[in-house]
Amino acid sequence: MLGNFAEMAKLMGRAKEIQNEMKRFKEEMPNLEFSATGMNGAVKVVVSGDFAVKQIEIAPGAGNAPELAMEIQRAVNTALFSAKQNVQQRMADITGGIGIDLPGLM
Repeated sequence: MLGNFAEMAKLMGRAKEIQNEMKRFKEEMPNLEFSATGMNGAVKVVVSGDFAVKQIEIAPGAGNAPELAMEIQRAVNTALFSAKQNVQQRMADITGGIGIDLPGLM
């Protein structure tokens, strides 16, 4: 119990700093990029840190439509997973690892 209170007091002491870091990070999120490839590089997907698909590249002669659609889906999901992991790690770094749910960030 005392440990939780000490952690909360420490967090409250850093509240303004954390708030400023969170604001900066939220502004950076759309500019962060994460990518994934499929079909030995024939499909490439780029997503942003705010989880928007920014680009899909398909090499000429990449394959048939059903296989291509699956690879695009797989690459999008992989890139989004990478973005989410990175954002969660940055949030943990900013807050000192204390789990805080901040609406609008994820």
